[in-house]
Amino acid sequence: MEVRNQMNARPAGWRARLGDPMLTAVVALGITQITAWGTSYYCLGVLAGPIGRDTGWSRGFVFLGFTVALLVMGLVSSTVGRMIDRHGARAVMTLGTILVSAGLFALSHVRNEAAYLAVWAFLGLGMRLCLYDAAFAALVQVAPSRGRTAISYLTLFGAFASSVFWVVGHALEEQVGWRHTLVLFAVINLIVCLPLHWLGLARRESSKHAAASPATGAASADGPPLEGRVRSIAIALFALIMSLNGFVFGVVSVQLVPLLEAAGLATAAAVWVASLKGVAQFAGRVVEIVFGRTLRAITVGRIAIGIVPPSFLLLWAGTGSVPLVVAFTLLMGASQGVLTIVRGAVPLALFGAKGYGAVLGVIATPVLVVGAASPTVFAWIVDRWGWGAGRVSLLAGCATAWLAMEVMSRWYERRRAESAGTRVAHLRGTEVGHG
Repeated sequence: MEVRNQMNARPAGWRARLGDPMLTAVVALGITQITAWGTSYYCLGVLAGPIGRDTGWSRGFVFLGFTVALLVMGLVSSTVGRMIDRHGARAVMTLGTILVSAGLFALSHVRNEAAYLAVWAFLGLGMRLCLYDAAFAALVQVAPSRGRTAISYLTLFGAFASSVFWVVGHALEEQVGWRHTLVLFAVINLIVCLPLHWLGLARRESSKHAAASPATGAASADGPPLEGRVRSIAIALFALIMSLNGFVFGVVSVQLVPLLEAAGLATAAAVWVASLKGVAQFAGRVVEIVFGRTLRAITVGRIAIGIVPPSFLLLWAGTGSVPLVVAFTLLMGASQGVLTIVRGAVPLALFGAKGYGAVLGVIATPVLVVGAASPTVFAWIVDRWGWGAGRVSLLAGCATAWLAMEVMSRWYERRRAESAGTRVAHLRGTEVGHG
């Protein structure tokens, strides 16, 4: 009888896991994030050259469209965050898919510079509605008790976006041209992302799970959610930290190969070493999932931000040394991979699930604006003062981010200790009163 009960319990357990709203949402959003990032955010990685050759526009102008999209994403970020809290991420992300599909279709038909930039501005709105910040908020709405875990697993999917769609986009462009490739990208978004956003986010975890959630307002290992003026200060500090890192990684994402060439590598070697960054991003996220779950979110953030300045010192000392430059690339990639998780996990730990979409929107505004401007600012620094000054600017940015993270962490630890002392005193007073 006992053996039979165990056998019956086993399939029931599997059915419960397969029916878990968090698992459904992570898988659905994992597929949509690969698709949405690959067809919109990363599409110029393989289509910029063909667009420039066909239209006669400079490569700089072609990428200016992407910069416009990032600026729009930053400008609308706070509004979109409030929309997600008010109307739910399911509706907002579904709308985002429709806008991205319409934008890609429109981009395939542009014939002049003004229309090209206008369409990218429209795409920026659509991307903000359906990329990571919206997806993180969606997962917290679906499973507030396991928001950090869900975010970590989702970022594993996102690591494959450029790898998949650079290959797909290159193959399609060679067969049908860049315009038809964008039309196919629009259709893929409608076929894949639209139903997955609507159906994959339809259910939420049970009230039993939600009641036990530390993210819904109760105190957790990260401490109780911050409130009032303290909350505003922490949001501003974290936005500053992410913006400083946004400057560094905005440059690295676009200028990594030239940066490695300036460190003494030949072009072929620089391209090969740069390709290791994606592998390191994925590996960093796996390490965070396996080992980071026992650490508080803010501790993971301190580690991820803390390894960036030493990595730049390796780049500085490693001019002409392939092993040191490889070490820099691997550390940088791992940090960037984990910081994607940190960007969603730390606000959840510090501020709770209530109003989470709006908080992410506020934090994302300066991050996206700085990320949009950073490649241009860095190029201006290098043109005026050389690569040495450029490396100094990156080291200064990540070192300041590390210092700000340490200040915020120590300040937050004091707040936690004060809150814990207040709770203990309150409990003792209650016990004395009952006694």
